[in-house]
Amino acid sequence: MSITLAIKTLFSASHSNEWLIGRYAQTGEKKVLELLYDNCADDLYHYLSTQSDPHMAKDICQKTWLKVIEKPHLYQNSGRFSAWLFTIARNALIDEYRKTNRWQPLPDEPRQSLSVVFDYHDSIADKFDKVLLSLPFEQREAFCLQQEGFGLQEIADITHSGVETAKSRIRYAKQALKAQLEKYHD
Repeated sequence: MSITLAIKTLFSASHSNEWLIGRYAQTGEKKVLELLYDNCADDLYHYLSTQSDPHMAKDICQKTWLKVIEKPHLYQNSGRFSAWLFTIARNALIDEYRKTNRWQPLPDEPRQSLSVVFDYHDSIADKFDKVLLSLPFEQREAFCLQQEGFGLQEIADITHSGVETAKSRIRYAKQALKAQLEKYHD
């Protein structure tokens, strides 16, 4: 057990995710993949669970990691590994939505957010989650990616949109969140 911990500390303390995926692509070392997974799995699942239900999020996580395992050579060292990982996950999620006829892209013009009904006993976190889930997919996605620490260019790359589009989606998401939550400010 202590040897595993020592190896984990050695790799995670001195190597970035970009180095880890490069190493995994070259060697196929299981320990390197485990470190990469440990570094990124929670963030990936969190992102996917904000875009879908928990069951679908788990399925998409598995599909995403399978693609990383099968095709690590597709990572081009032109950005953060996590942006590449999230792009794979987003594409898999949208494919799944399209298969189940649940995909509804944003209309050309921004819409007003639906009014959200809260229970009396809802905590502020519950209220926030309900408002977040009421946002259109692209706005919720851009907002959540920003909360995961991605910059505008990375969000644009992950969502296959322009930087200004990503910026607008985040702005509309924040406006809707603020408008809904201000109604219930204590």
